[in-house]
Amino acid sequence: MASTVWIVRYLWLIPALPVLAAGIGALLKQGQRRIAAGLAIASMSVSFVLAVVAFARLLLEPARLFLNFPWMQFGNDWVKLGWVLDPLAAVMLVMVTFVGLLIFIYSVAYMHHDENFTRFFCFLSLFAGAMLGLLIANSLLLLFMCWEVVGLTSYLLIGFWYERPAAAAAAKKAFITTRIGDLGLLLGMVWLYGQTGTLLFYDHGAGCMEHTALSLLATQTIGFGMAASTGIALLVFCGAVGKSGQLPLHVWLPDAMEGPTPVSALIHAATMVAAGVYLVARVYPLMSASTNGAGGGALEVVTWVGALTAIFAALVAVAQDDIKRILAYSTVSQLGYMMMGIGVGGVAVGVFHLIAHAFFKALLFLGAGSVIHGLMGEQDIREMGGIRKWMPVTFATYAVGTLALCGFPLFFSGFWSKDAILHAAYGWNVSRVPFYLGAIGALLTAFYMTRQVCYVFFGTRRRDPAPEPIPPSETAASDPHEAAHESPRTMTVPLGLLAIFAILLGFLGTPAWPWLQDFLEMRHASLDFAQLAEAGLIPLMLASSLLVFAGLGLGWWIYGRRPIRRAANADALELLQPSLFHALHKGFFIDDLYELTILRLVWWMAIAANWLEQWVWGGIPLAVSALTKSLGWIDLSLDRWVVNKGFDEGCNGLADGGRLLARLQDGRIQNYLRLLAAAVAALAFYLLLGHRG
Repeated sequence: MASTVWIVRYLWLIPALPVLAAGIGALLKQGQRRIAAGLAIASMSVSFVLAVVAFARLLLEPARLFLNFPWMQFGNDWVKLGWVLDPLAAVMLVMVTFVGLLIFIYSVAYMHHDENFTRFFCFLSLFAGAMLGLLIANSLLLLFMCWEVVGLTSYLLIGFWYERPAAAAAAKKAFITTRIGDLGLLLGMVWLYGQTGTLLFYDHGAGCMEHTALSLLATQTIGFGMAASTGIALLVFCGAVGKSGQLPLHVWLPDAMEGPTPVSALIHAATMVAAGVYLVARVYPLMSASTNGAGGGALEVVTWVGALTAIFAALVAVAQDDIKRILAYSTVSQLGYMMMGIGVGGVAVGVFHLIAHAFFKALLFLGAGSVIHGLMGEQDIREMGGIRKWMPVTFATYAVGTLALCGFPLFFSGFWSKDAILHAAYGWNVSRVPFYLGAIGALLTAFYMTRQVCYVFFGTRRRDPAPEPIPPSETAASDPHEAAHESPRTMTVPLGLLAIFAILLGFLGTPAWPWLQDFLEMRHASLDFAQLAEAGLIPLMLASSLLVFAGLGLGWWIYGRRPIRRAANADALELLQPSLFHALHKGFFIDDLYELTILRLVWWMAIAANWLEQWVWGGIPLAVSALTKSLGWIDLSLDRWVVNKGFDEGCNGLADGGRLLARLQDGRIQNYLRLLAAAVAALAFYLLLGHRG
């Protein structure tokens, strides 16, 4: 019991240490590079050790441990926060800290020449801390707080090279697009709190993910026969759609490649995009709640969105030329598989692919960064070719990541995690269309990854490294005119470790020994080869393997046998179907569609709002101000020319009269006698004239 208390009580240290490193890093000067990198790596290392300790505790006895505490009082009610440690959180904590630590170490060499090195590690640490806080949150409110910090730091990291217009635009695009989904999440939170009075996931039976609250939500209908639980779940899913790049909010994720490659690896493999899938897994009891107990409409929506995203992004990846952009669309596609896996098979199926994908996709992104580093900043696969002889370690590890992503049979983790999704989709009682979409997506994945490998590593160099200046953060320290070269050990060692896990992780989730799935469901796993004989499993594995071999073979047939010799040559698919290839290259013109519809509507709304602000809402105060000024002018005129003028003239007349009287009363008696004599004479003259008349 004491160990349990210790684990739960100090769980907050796992996210707090990277956040503390970020706070100290923000105060460092640009020249204090070693301190910045050392703090970030050390904090992540300690967080990894603590995550392993927490994981080991649950290995002994799978359970759900949590600690809640009052945070803020509203009247007589307290809003509580808390953190939770269960198998889902434990697995994610180990994955994020380990993969994040490798990316941190890799970044030391990759960002060595960047003048903002300390700022980069500050943002990176804050990003990791926010993601780790999201993972341990036992409150949807605390999760949302960390969720928004993840969004902020992703904006800072995607736009890290803000002097580039494309990077600044990509950062704004990511921030705004994900905010659209977050609005749905916020509304779902408010609704959930209004119905249940709590946002704690687990609270000794009183949490919003526990039976009492879910039963209440499932029995309330809100219209069209929809349960309140379904409506809330769909709003929460909107946040996951934005963060995990699902249709139709996927448009930010490919543009996020404008950030440094370690950022791409962190965002696209272990952290930000995984947050949406993790959110769906964390609120799975709400997603599956319904009036009849057979699974609600929310999971059907999750499944269809995931399946459509998987096939859509796989098609678009076929026609991309940027090495990182291909991997970005691949990430979108694989996130679709994860969503589909949760929808058709539950948390264990989707999270198994999430964990496996985190390792092999981080490997691929870091491998792409190694290629970019070795080619002095080149990212266009058409400008590469034949570099496997110069970069053997990068090539070998990249090949492992490619085979894992393609789901090469038996020996790679992607095979087992992908097949678990396809097997669950095949048995989905609603429709088999997601299964067929997933199968086609598996074929396309093998095809476009073979295309990329052939372009990058096979054939001959189609162009020497460009002699023009390259941004220092994407260059190596060597002469830009020399041939491609292998990356330093601080970059290749993380690649090797990730390659090992891209292979080994698959054996933790085979049908014969589904250890990871059983651990996530808090069961003790056992080895049982009879599970391989489950109805339809072997034929499905064979069919899946044939699809992978077909994709690999088709890719090699088109791009490996006869590689292009000049970068300007058209792609083989472009020669076959120019219009279709162009549509795929442009992502089915989704961005253009948004530009012509939503963005243009927003533009006109902004113009209308500006007009209203200027001439209506702003015009009324201006009119009142003008009227007030006019009345003031009239009042001033009356005061100046009527009131003041009359008063001044009266005062002047009185003063003149006073001066005249003052002259008459000068104190000389002879003058008074003269005036008296004159007055008597005048009176006598008047009387004389009157007498005569």
